[in-house]
Amino acid sequence: MPAVRDTTRRPALPGLPKALRDDVRLLGDLLGRVIADHRGEDFVQRIETIRALAKRARAGRSADWQKLSAYLAELPEDALTDIARAFNQFLNLANIADQRQAARQTTWPDAVTAAELQDLRVELVLTAHPTEILRRTLIQKYDAIAAELDRRGADVKDRLARLIAEAWHTDEIRHERPAPQDEARWGFAVIENSLWQAVPSAMRELDRRAGETLPVRIMPFSFASWMGGDRDGNPSVTAAVTREVLCIARWTAADLFLRDLAVLNASLSMSACTEALREAVGDAAEPYRALLRELRERLLATRGWALTGAPPTERVLLRDAELLEPLELCYESLRACGMGRIADGPLLDTLRRVRCFGATLVRLDIRQHAERHTAVFDELTRYLYPDAAASYAAWDEAERRRWLLAQLEDRRPLFPAQWPVSTDSREVLDTCAAMAEYDGAGISAYVISMAAQPSDVLAVALLLKEAGFGWRLPIVPLFETLADLESAAATVAELLSVPWYREYVGDRAQVMIGYSDSAKDAGQLAAAWAQYRAQEALTAVAAEHGVKLTLFHGRGGAVGRGGGPSAQAIESQPPGAVGRAFRVTEQGEMIRFKLGTPAIAKATLSHYLTATLSAAATPPQAPDTAMRQRMGALADSSLKAYRACVRGADFVSFFQTLTPEAELAALALGSRPARRTPANDLDGLRAIPWVFAWTQVRLMLPAWLGADQAFAQLLADPAAYDALRRWPFFAMQADMLEMVLAKADSTLARYYARRLATPAQQAAAEALFARLDKLAKDVLALNDAATLLAGAREVRDSITVRNTYLDPLHLLQAELLARRRGGNDTEAVGQALKVTMAGIASGLRNTG
Repeated sequence: MPAVRDTTRRPALPGLPKALRDDVRLLGDLLGRVIADHRGEDFVQRIETIRALAKRARAGRSADWQKLSAYLAELPEDALTDIARAFNQFLNLANIADQRQAARQTTWPDAVTAAELQDLRVELVLTAHPTEILRRTLIQKYDAIAAELDRRGADVKDRLARLIAEAWHTDEIRHERPAPQDEARWGFAVIENSLWQAVPSAMRELDRRAGETLPVRIMPFSFASWMGGDRDGNPSVTAAVTREVLCIARWTAADLFLRDLAVLNASLSMSACTEALREAVGDAAEPYRALLRELRERLLATRGWALTGAPPTERVLLRDAELLEPLELCYESLRACGMGRIADGPLLDTLRRVRCFGATLVRLDIRQHAERHTAVFDELTRYLYPDAAASYAAWDEAERRRWLLAQLEDRRPLFPAQWPVSTDSREVLDTCAAMAEYDGAGISAYVISMAAQPSDVLAVALLLKEAGFGWRLPIVPLFETLADLESAAATVAELLSVPWYREYVGDRAQVMIGYSDSAKDAGQLAAAWAQYRAQEALTAVAAEHGVKLTLFHGRGGAVGRGGGPSAQAIESQPPGAVGRAFRVTEQGEMIRFKLGTPAIAKATLSHYLTATLSAAATPPQAPDTAMRQRMGALADSSLKAYRACVRGADFVSFFQTLTPEAELAALALGSRPARRTPANDLDGLRAIPWVFAWTQVRLMLPAWLGADQAFAQLLADPAAYDALRRWPFFAMQADMLEMVLAKADSTLARYYARRLATPAQQAAAEALFARLDKLAKDVLALNDAATLLAGAREVRDSITVRNTYLDPLHLLQAELLARRRGGNDTEAVGQALKVTMAGIASGLRNTG
């Protein structure tokens, strides 16, 4: 960040758009002034010295790396946190400027018709995976800064300086881990502050593209959430928590629609109406207001009820139709009476919000591990059949399936009233009971983690039946590991061959593809190929059985967890896999980056909608036999190289020494533990901290390890590489790999190794650094390019600018880790370390 008296050249921003350059410089100047007001100009000059050393070191001078390291090592403890915060704050302000630039880049279709949108469905599922580093308080301040940049005006600098000062004087680190209810409130705030405006604005853009006001029944956008519903490995998410989150959602929906009604009440003062509306309100002089007054009373009753948890009265709105019908009656009356212009005003926006969000605001997915369902039925069968040789857990798949189907077709209750059920099993049953309340309103699906066989799905169906679930909720098997992906199509084919299940799903089924655990299990390239083939096979199975399949993509923000540009991800799916529905997770910090303001959310919706329409209308060509064989060989060699490294005897210890994996636990990022099990091994570690920790040291290992072997093979056959690049799937893998290589930095990673690792571990690290550097050279040779991201200059230059502020954070982090692990674990060291982790995550953005 530029100082008040800047004695060095500012960062060059040549490849960035002028509007972005101007925003970055303005915000950086103001931040420098705020810090000078607080800590003095000498402190700002100290920050500037660090930045100047980092810039010279980045130019390739090893002596300057040493000077920078020595300078940071001598920093007094009372300066550590604010030094780290200064660089962290600049990177967060740069993100605001980046988001404003992204909001300018929309991709709406040139023309669209109501028929094309009729059954199209783009559903984004908000998850609370712990990669959102910022506190909600700071997010709100950054949103206010973005709003000021949009408004500008004569005194914009004064207003921005005040907001930046508020951010600077606010502690950016959470000191307490959020509860699931807090995570849900954060998700609901995204809807209130962003999506509530973005969705009707996006629909009006589609009206313009269609050349007419689209019918109100058309709503291609939908939102669901895992916040308060994802209990896989998270003991904090209980049935009581799920009930509370559902109530908070209903309260928020009622409150937002009450605000809409206040606007509509001021607008709809006219008296002419249809007979249908007159029948509903009697002889009221202002029939529209009369109907809205009744709806307002019901929304007030609903909002009050949602706070109490008491049984609902008849005045409470429980279903979307109760909210939709009176508003549609007003709309139809206005249009019939020649007041279409009025009908297509705020009333149309409200109707579209009802179609999108409904009375429950956002539908909740419930997720649980398959083993928890197995444990319930094992406990039950041991109680019911005490003399049997084996219980449910010991039965083979055929026996489980026979028993489950028999119970599903039996009308008698299964669970004995006096059954002495364990606490864990009672929690599973209570969750199903909570889901069944109010006919399952507000529940969208039940996702089964680590699903591996048909009985895993039938077990959930039986649990829901016994809970009295009144409709056929989608039961979604999640195939996560490499082995599960490879057997996914066979498992679904077996399920669809079961008459009971085939009748249950009707003509629609849903399957979830896990990106995170498969990549941790097999490496990014091998996992991506397995995911592609699984989708191909699942699409074929669904077609064979006459079922419309919705593939639910569990993608993270990082490339090592399936991250990448939304549109390119959709366009790279197998032919026919997208269909007319696309369901995908938006996780952690990516929710803020892609949906955090109305403008950026509208742009994101445009990317998803346009890509889904395109994939449905003109699916990409399938790869030919030669491409498939080549890709299979590359994936096999990548898998072997990846597993040979990460499954070594000392690799977990090496990982924990080189990265701040253990220290990440001190960051209160989310309600969920970092490990599924207490075991100190790779299998027990969740994919998020695995990727997050490698990103902190800039080695980015999960996204490229194994791919280096595959690309070395391609270097010997450039013609094969050129042919594969014409395939959208491979093109995306190659593009994302190149972006990862541009962000990776063996020099910084080497510094961590020298500062933290043993001599033996340093030798192992050097082998990895050599592989990373060779991969970068191989990619350059294959692309016949002098620099990485030669065709994406804006991205490349953004990384270059950020490096000047990231480098000091990395070196300071390594210094702080060494101090902490050496016994100097003071509060100042711990706080500064947390700030460096937050700053690196913010600066690199797609970290989880």
